[in-house]
Amino acid sequence: MKSKTQYSCTECGFNSPKWMGKCPTCEAWNTLVEEKPGSELVAEGSLASVKDEFKGFQTSLKDWVTLEEEADDDKQVSKKDGMAKNRLSTGISELDRVLGGGLVRDSFVLLGGDPGIGKSTLLLQMVSGVLKANPSLKILYVSGEESIEQIRDRASRLQVASKKQVFLASETQLERVFATVKEIRPDILMMDSLQTFSSGYLDSAPGSVSQVRDVAVKLMTLAKSAGISVWLVGHVTKEGTIAGPKTVEHMVDTVLYIEGEGGFSHRLLRAVKNRFGSTRELGVFEMDSEGLREVTNPSALFLSERKNTIPGVAVAVSLEGTRPLLVELQALVVSSALAMPRRTAVGMEASRVSLLSAILERHMRLPLAQNDLFFNVVGGLRLTETACDLAAAAAIWSSLKEAPFPNDWVFIGELGLTGEVRKVSQLDLRLNEAKKLGFKTFVVPKQQEKKLEGFASEGTRVIFVNSVNEIPKLIS
Repeated sequence: MKSKTQYSCTECGFNSPKWMGKCPTCEAWNTLVEEKPGSELVAEGSLASVKDEFKGFQTSLKDWVTLEEEADDDKQVSKKDGMAKNRLSTGISELDRVLGGGLVRDSFVLLGGDPGIGKSTLLLQMVSGVLKANPSLKILYVSGEESIEQIRDRASRLQVASKKQVFLASETQLERVFATVKEIRPDILMMDSLQTFSSGYLDSAPGSVSQVRDVAVKLMTLAKSAGISVWLVGHVTKEGTIAGPKTVEHMVDTVLYIEGEGGFSHRLLRAVKNRFGSTRELGVFEMDSEGLREVTNPSALFLSERKNTIPGVAVAVSLEGTRPLLVELQALVVSSALAMPRRTAVGMEASRVSLLSAILERHMRLPLAQNDLFFNVVGGLRLTETACDLAAAAAIWSSLKEAPFPNDWVFIGELGLTGEVRKVSQLDLRLNEAKKLGFKTFVVPKQQEKKLEGFASEGTRVIFVNSVNEIPKLIS
């Protein structure tokens, strides 16, 4: 019987026998793409067969346990170096931080990023780091885009030592990859990349919605049945999302993104989904000729070296997970010849900058409505925390009035619509980081004065402010 063409939504996976401009499930426009379903999967290609085939990898064959009972393989794993049970150190502290303390043995991780950003480089460096921390592990690296010789050349450039525990394969068919996994029995499987792999039981082309979904489901089954940590690289679309149906991100345990701005050598690793840790942690790397190098002091990376004070500059302390980062905020206010002045922001949401401009105009009577405003976060970092509001407002006022702040000043505080400076979380952690980097004056909310009793020491001072109106008085 001839199979009929169907249409699948790339966002939610909804299937329809005919094309529609708007998906009725997730209400997204132009997301239904054509796909040709294959014949019914034979028994050997079903998810049940995949689960049964790899179930013997684990020491426990039971399908269920009680809440208090531990699996046999978990009992053999001991806590080491403060690492949580059932976790492995990747040998890269920045990656361990983002993962939430290390690599979970049966996890399914999706790694995304722009082309050439360093996804494959990070995986190969993780291979070296994992083996240094865990010499007995086996790792299988499968590439659907590169030949084995290309992988070896890159590994040699990155000085990756395998100790005969790393196995390479250049393959695109999923069933052959599973046969290799069954033969080698690796502890970690790396697949580069999702859009190049396909199942022989489907007629559609690699990278289609049905293939991407089927490959992801079977890899998830492999990870959970065999207790293998599976890493999957995904291509990123021009909108900045991982290509393929959104259901892939729902299947995996962790979704990591590598970000980087053009012209900057640093790379930022974020977790947008993490079942085993926080999604607010940030890993900072710097790309050089030897690969990705961990940045031990990220604050120094985002602070420009200035000898002279300049109007329109203020330093904020943003908290990324448990890590405080000092960043330099720059504002440029110039007269506008346009009927509607421009508001341009890089590194902070334009709507947030417009909101801060409205607060300054209303409560400080600043003539910002007749001026263009350009705002920038130095180093390409993207700020989402409201604790940087006070520093942003100070930079805007400083540019308009051409009144610079001293280089050793730090501003911490959230602004309310009434112009009040509101308290922020973990203020002492932020101030200690600023103090270590040589900053002497700290402008913080008045509401947290009691918390900072005795904080100021010789050579440092703390200035408490209640309202944004007090900014001009700071340097008067």
